[in-house]
Amino acid sequence: MQTSEIVLVGGSGKTGGRIIKRLEARGLSVRAASRSSARPFDWEDRSTWRGALQGASSAYVAFQPDLSVAWAAEAIEALARVAVECGLEHIVLLSGRGEEGAQRSEAALKASGINTTILRASWFCQNFSEGAFLEQILAGRLQLPAGEVSEPFIDADDIADAAVGALTHPSHRNKTYELTGPRALTFRQAVAEIAQATGRPIEYEQVSMADFTGGLAAAGLPQGLIDLLDELFGQVLDGRNASTMGGVAEILGRPATDFSQYARRTAATGLWSA
Repeated sequence: MQTSEIVLVGGSGKTGGRIIKRLEARGLSVRAASRSSARPFDWEDRSTWRGALQGASSAYVAFQPDLSVAWAAEAIEALARVAVECGLEHIVLLSGRGEEGAQRSEAALKASGINTTILRASWFCQNFSEGAFLEQILAGRLQLPAGEVSEPFIDADDIADAAVGALTHPSHRNKTYELTGPRALTFRQAVAEIAQATGRPIEYEQVSMADFTGGLAAAGLPQGLIDLLDELFGQVLDGRNASTMGGVAEILGRPATDFSQYARRTAATGLWSA
């Protein structure tokens, strides 16, 4: 079992914080690397990379804003070079399903020669409770340019558990796992399950891509983020990722969390209460 220091690049994100708690509970040495950490890491300031990685033996990497952006693969390749120079032996990369940019980044990381574990994750359940969709869920109506295409939403807690397994057990090195929930739902169905769990009327409305991106621009979101969401909804969410995969069970020996379990658990916290 791996016991040396582990660094989490993107340790303040949805998965990073969860992974840190789990590793610390095992008594392992772990530290976050983000813009606000003691040893800061900034994807757009490469002078910070070496200091953030120095002293670690392995790393979990969650790229921001998304591996589909044009400069991601080159950045991952450069990060891998720095990691090797700093003596790291293993990188676990959080990747995305069906994204050409993500696949280029995976290839760049593997080409570096460092031991690699790729975790390809579907859309997070937590987008409805910790991310971009929460405000609309609270308002009672989620509007997105997604039709009847199904997505096997993955619980971020499952991703965190899988990442801990990959970081602590050498048997997962140089392997790729596809992490999905056990059941694919449309966004409309997902919202309906949240409404049922909360006992509140919450509706889903499909809007055009033009209306969606126009609304984001009017809200002041940067063009780069708007372009990213346009790609995710307009290209990746086309049915290519509707199939469920067994990566969670392969790593953890248990089924992935169903969306209904996530919805009931989150509703019980009162987060979605009006």
